[in-house]
Amino acid sequence: MDTPLTTVFLPLALAVIMFGLGLSLTVDDFCRVRRHPRAVVVAMVCQLLLLPVVCLGLVVAFGLSPVLAVGMMLLAASPGGTTANLFSHLFGGDVALNVTLTAVNAVLAIVTLPVITNLALRHFEPDIGQDGLGLQFGKVLQVFALVLVPVVIGMAVRRRSEVFARRMDRPVRLLSVVVLVAVILGALVAERDSIVGYLVDVGPAALAFCVASLALGYAAPRLLKLGEQQSIACSMEIGVHNSAVAMTLAISVLGSVGLAVPAAVYGVLMYPVAALAGVLMARGARTAEEPAPVV
Repeated sequence: MDTPLTTVFLPLALAVIMFGLGLSLTVDDFCRVRRHPRAVVVAMVCQLLLLPVVCLGLVVAFGLSPVLAVGMMLLAASPGGTTANLFSHLFGGDVALNVTLTAVNAVLAIVTLPVITNLALRHFEPDIGQDGLGLQFGKVLQVFALVLVPVVIGMAVRRRSEVFARRMDRPVRLLSVVVLVAVILGALVAERDSIVGYLVDVGPAALAFCVASLALGYAAPRLLKLGEQQSIACSMEIGVHNSAVAMTLAISVLGSVGLAVPAAVYGVLMYPVAALAGVLMARGARTAEEPAPVV
């Protein structure tokens, strides 16, 4: 599928987004796992194990077509997005934990993403012209090389000049959003002949999955007695997916724009839904901290 969308815009979107992530990372962020092992384990179990199960349940409940069902599972298997750090900062989450989770998740997804996606391909058997080849590990590794190299470059830039990295953080984040929106629009335009049907079919499922992801990411840590800030961070990390990764794998590797539609729709929905969830969680945290009235 040799089009500007697959050869230029998707790689550019990934490179810009992941370079922005690199500007916010240091080597210490990977070492921080040892200081917050419980929070990292809880978040990763939710992200890598529970979330695909929840997504599968929603796919079956909404009766999605095989193409959209696999697209949803691909989205569920994708790592958290860099915007999770921003949402966590805005609503009082543990941003340091967010950064650590994003770093760890990006590495683990190299293994978990092709496993989950290939299981979904075998189960739903969508007609995407892949002749059963599925998501091959070598091709996934190529995509994640595109993901990780800009991260390393961003980290190197930050190490050389932290002042410059901090100054560039906001412009790069804004550029990331602009490029991602352009890629989402490109995917939707490419499927313009069937987009209305896709939106009607996958819109409610994507919305339900977004709400479920944010709720699971918050409720599980709270049930396991993690702090409010850590729970908000986990919620944002689990609920704000890296749509660009899912779309790149769907279009550039699997050769199906249809598989990318759930990620594109989710990429639009997750911003207002995550913002609303953040307001509710922050309000709940303030209420819990208010002292009881003196009788």
